[in-house]
Amino acid sequence: MTVTDARRTATLVSGTSPLADGFRSRFFTDDDYQRFHSRAAGYDAENSFFADDFAELVAAGYLTAPLPSRLGGAGLSLTELVREQRHLGYWAPATALAVNMHLYWAGSATTAVEQGVVDAEWLLADIAAGQVFAAGHGEPGNDVGLDDAQVRAVPQPDGSYRITGRKVFTSLTPVWHQIGIHARDDSDPDNPVIVHTFVDRDDPGVRIEETWDALGVRATASHDTVFDGAVAHEHKTIARHPVGPVYPDYIGLLLAWYLPLLSGVYFGVARRALDLAILGAQDRTSLRADVARHADKPAVQHQIALSEIKLEAAAAFLESVTQPQSGDWNALRPLAAKEFVTATARDVVDSALQVVGASAVSRRHELERLYRDVRTGSLHPPNTDAVLEVLGTTALAR
Repeated sequence: MTVTDARRTATLVSGTSPLADGFRSRFFTDDDYQRFHSRAAGYDAENSFFADDFAELVAAGYLTAPLPSRLGGAGLSLTELVREQRHLGYWAPATALAVNMHLYWAGSATTAVEQGVVDAEWLLADIAAGQVFAAGHGEPGNDVGLDDAQVRAVPQPDGSYRITGRKVFTSLTPVWHQIGIHARDDSDPDNPVIVHTFVDRDDPGVRIEETWDALGVRATASHDTVFDGAVAHEHKTIARHPVGPVYPDYIGLLLAWYLPLLSGVYFGVARRALDLAILGAQDRTSLRADVARHADKPAVQHQIALSEIKLEAAAAFLESVTQPQSGDWNALRPLAAKEFVTATARDVVDSALQVVGASAVSRRHELERLYRDVRTGSLHPPNTDAVLEVLGTTALAR
C-alpha cells in the first residue's frame, strides 16, 4: 500500500494516524516519507543498512533536531521529537529505530546542559559537528541492564579508562563515530561502580563483528562492538554510580528521552499496521450474501474498534510522559509507558493480521514485515520483566 493509495481514505482513519492527524514534520515532506517507505522492504530483504535514508536524514538536519539553535540545531522538545519519530516509524520502522539510538544522546545532553546537571557541552559540540553516536548498553549475560556490566573499565593515571568486553545490538554500526557505554570499574573491590562514558570508533582497541541477522528491524545494522583496552578519555566520562539501581540525575534524563522516543517508533509500526488492515477491509469484497465488503463484518469492526481504542490510550499515555512531572512515581512513568506502548503495539499488529487474513503472512505483504518488526519492542532494555518488577516493587512499597 503506497502513500498515494492510502490518502484516498485518510478521512476515514483515526486521528492517531499520520493519514489523518494533520501532523507536519519540521524535516520531511510527504515525498520524503514515500521514499523512505519505498526502500524499507528492500533493506529488510537484503539485511542491509538504510544508507540512502541515513544520508537524507543527515542532509535534513534530523540528527541535530534537539540541539539548541546556538549550535545549529532545531531545538525540538521531547514532545516534538517523539511525534517526529512516531511518523518516521510509521513509514520506515528500522530507519526510525536506529536513528533513535543517536537522538536520545542528543536530546538528553541538551537537557543536561540546560539544567546544569552535567558538563555535556563537548557531546553537543561533537553532534553539531556531524558526529554520530551509538548506544552500547546490551551485553551477553547481563540481565540487569544499567545496574551492572560485564564490560570492564580499568582506571588510568590520567583519569581515562581502558575498556574491555563486548557490547551487542549496537545499532548504526556502519556510520557511528562514538559509542556511549556503561562499564564496571572494580578498582575498589568493596565499592565497584558503573561508569558511563564514550569511546571513539577509530581507537585501536575497537573492533566490529558483523553479527546482525535478526527477525525484525533488520536495517538497523546492530552488530557487535568489541573493546580490547580501548580508551575512554577522562572528559567523556559523564556519570558514575554504585552497582545497582542508584542512578544519578543524568541517567534519569537519559531514560526520560530514550524510553518515549523508543515507544514512539513502535507506536508508529502499530498505527501503520492498523491502517493497512482498515484499508484492506474497505477494499476486500465478500462472498457472503449479507455483506458487500470485509469491512461490513461485525467481527472485523469489533477488532478494528478495539485496536483504535488501544492506540488512543497508548497515544495519550505516550504524550503525557514527554512532559516533565514531579514525584517519585512520575519518574517511573516512562518505564510504564514503554511497556504499555510496546505491548499494545504488538497486540494491534496481531489484530491487523487477523483482519487481513492469510495473505498478511506473505513476504509480498507489508504486514509480514511489520509483524516481525514489532516483536522487538518489549525486548529493548529494560525488558518487560525488568519494567514490571520495578513498577510492582515500587507500588507495593508505597
